[in-house]
Amino acid sequence: MEIITRLATEEDAEQLSTLNQRFNGGGRRPAAEIEESMRTSTELIAVAEMGGKIVGFGCAQSYKSFCYRELLGEITEMYVESSVRRKGIATSLVACLERNLKARGVTEIKVLTGKRNNAAIRTYENCGYTKDDERLLKKTLVTEATDPATSQEQ
Repeated sequence: MEIITRLATEEDAEQLSTLNQRFNGGGRRPAAEIEESMRTSTELIAVAEMGGKIVGFGCAQSYKSFCYRELLGEITEMYVESSVRRKGIATSLVACLERNLKARGVTEIKVLTGKRNNAAIRTYENCGYTKDDERLLKKTLVTEATDPATSQEQ
């Protein structure tokens, strides 16, 4: 069956909602929120379609920093249904995102993936990406609504 890789449209929101829930777990994000995000964000969303059904997606961002002359790019998400993995779908999603980032003027793309996600690492390496020695550090910012100590004081 032929695989079509293209940029997502608002008509894909319902299927993207289902796939995102499988990817991220938790509650399902409403299609209306995804449509709104697509209208207001500069995020690129590539989808892979087989027989009219979306079986995978990849997301990318481009951004500018005063520190660098170049426009920077980052592939932020990648998901392919388990039943159709190892068919080159992730590779075609990466290629679609790269083409569209390049069209925006991006000359270098970063990818962040789990250090034990060997399948993803292999896919990105096969697409020409190389490992570097950077480390990810993260912090969850607590708001009044999510801080138990603050909400008990009120």
